[in-house]
Amino acid sequence: MNNQDNSFGGAGNSYTTNVTYGGQPAAQGNGVLPETAGAQAVKDTTTATFAADVLQESRRQPVLVDFWAPWCGPCKQLAPVLEKVVQAAGGRVRLVKMNIDDHPSIAGQLGIQSIPAVIAFKDGQPVDGFMGAVPESQIREFIDRVAGKGAGPQVEEALAAAAEAREAGDAQTAAAIFDAVLQQAPDNVDALAGLAELLFEAGDAAGAEEVLGRAPADKAGAPALAAVRAKLALAAQAASLGDPKELEARLAANPKDHQARFDLAMIQNALGDRAAAADNLLEIVKADRGWNDDGARAQLLQLFEAWGMADEVTLASRRKLSSLLFS
Repeated sequence: MNNQDNSFGGAGNSYTTNVTYGGQPAAQGNGVLPETAGAQAVKDTTTATFAADVLQESRRQPVLVDFWAPWCGPCKQLAPVLEKVVQAAGGRVRLVKMNIDDHPSIAGQLGIQSIPAVIAFKDGQPVDGFMGAVPESQIREFIDRVAGKGAGPQVEEALAAAAEAREAGDAQTAAAIFDAVLQQAPDNVDALAGLAELLFEAGDAAGAEEVLGRAPADKAGAPALAAVRAKLALAAQAASLGDPKELEARLAANPKDHQARFDLAMIQNALGDRAAAADNLLEIVKADRGWNDDGARAQLLQLFEAWGMADEVTLASRRKLSSLLFS
């Protein structure tokens, strides 16, 4: 998911999420980038602090130095992409930014003649670099080359942090964590499902389909992925059903118009009113179990799958359905 395709805006919530992923924190809520070695993963440096911020710090982990200037258009283009990839790297590298207008001597000593220029330092020495506003994929390859792929990512902790971010309404942070997990474990079902569901909830059904399509064949049928596919199918179905007010008018005129009630339930589900959708389908089951070859009960079971087995409306509606069927 690149910058242009990102469906999530800034959040600005008041919670904080920290998770250790790939050896360092993978994401932090409230708009703050992850921390590494007790300091922010992205910071500004000066000529006076360069030795501590870059040379000394690079003995603990690779440090990328972004040489830039306020008048430099490509610098402004590179900066958000570079910071995003550093954040997604899960603490494997640290990013330090140096304004060469204010602090020209270090860039001069390194022979930098064009900006933006990014130089990687390890063990106190420059080891690699690139110039220009390169694509996101190339930045990722650069970080992998400098810092390695990383070993033993703590996936469960990362996924728990993503869940906390979602619960707090911070879709952007949750998406960044899922994206970071998938960089290390591209076939992780929970991360694929989580990112796809976030895209779906943001109105990007095509993006959700693309993420689901990344699942390997042997995991494509996993319940978490199936639940997101069910939501996509239900949304597509509801989109073709028309105006809910017209359906409500039909029901007011004829409460036995089961097709109108069924279509209204689909629209209610698409609008997020799960309880009303379930109640309408249960009403059809109660009134005419055989309608449309038991279609109301079958649709209700599909909704349960889409909502999740532990969802409160699923549990309550399943009890009601059992009562109707077995009483």
